[in-house]
Amino acid sequence: MRGLRNNNPLNIRHSADRWQGARINQTDKAFVQFTSMAYGYRAVWKILDTYCLTFKKEGKAYNVRNIIGRWAPPTENDTDAYVRAVVKLSGLGGNENMPRPKHYRAFEEVDKLVRLIMAMTCVENGIKWEELDKEAIWQGYRLAFPCATLVIP
Repeated sequence: MRGLRNNNPLNIRHSADRWQGARINQTDKAFVQFTSMAYGYRAVWKILDTYCLTFKKEGKAYNVRNIIGRWAPPTENDTDAYVRAVVKLSGLGGNENMPRPKHYRAFEEVDKLVRLIMAMTCVENGIKWEELDKEAIWQGYRLAFPCATLVIP
């Protein structure tokens, strides 16, 4: 629930990154605090887009397993359990390739990553699927990629 209180649903840690929408007064020493949930999800979309580019350079597949392996590395988490939980919640396959967030052309492609983000939010915050604010995820997408031509229902 800390992630929800911080408007940081996937618990992004403080780093040298200066996030758009970050609160001016950061009172959580470990995790970034955002002004709204939409800005927290914006950061998630930006990170996932960066992962896609990084994995391509590294010759790795941009799939659920590798995304979570980077997000929640085995040195800090039970990554295999995290992957299993996300797969179960999202209906995605662990080795299922994901499209690059910035270059979506079809709603069905975007929805795959929306389901991934929703499942990761559940795991990170210990909440149920029904409790998620899917609109905030879509708002985050629009903030992250304002020039995207995707029509969101």
